[in-house]
Amino acid sequence: MLAQLIIGTLMLALTVVWQALAFDFIIRKTHDLMQAKINKITKSWKSIVLTIVTLSVSFVLIFEIWAWGMLYLIIGVFTDLETALYFSTSSFTTVGFGDIYLGKDWRLLSSIEAMNGFILFGWSTAFIFEIVSNVYKKEGAAIKK
Repeated sequence: MLAQLIIGTLMLALTVVWQALAFDFIIRKTHDLMQAKINKITKSWKSIVLTIVTLSVSFVLIFEIWAWGMLYLIIGVFTDLETALYFSTSSFTTVGFGDIYLGKDWRLLSSIEAMNGFILFGWSTAFIFEIVSNVYKKEGAAIKK
């Protein structure tokens, strides 16, 4: 049980740090994109910015799911990548179909992954919402000028 808690806590910490760094990069690039003359080039600039942000956040989450899947392969819980990724995806998204599950030696790890995914998906939603709000505030400010 102690090994599960240690490994799970390390994975949780790594994914949180990864997401913080990735979101910092995304927010800086989004700011740069919004400061560029993209809004003068096309009327669809908001859609372009929001699509890029949403896809970027999705890739961050996919990376985290892959990290958990690779962990399951490394510790020998699963022997093939597809099963490890399928299990990781259903755990991280908290869907938890139950068609594949971990044995008693590692089942606590899947609960930690589910908690991790729940927190990171919530953070991702808030992050996207904040960027959407800022994009429309920028448009509102431009209209008032």
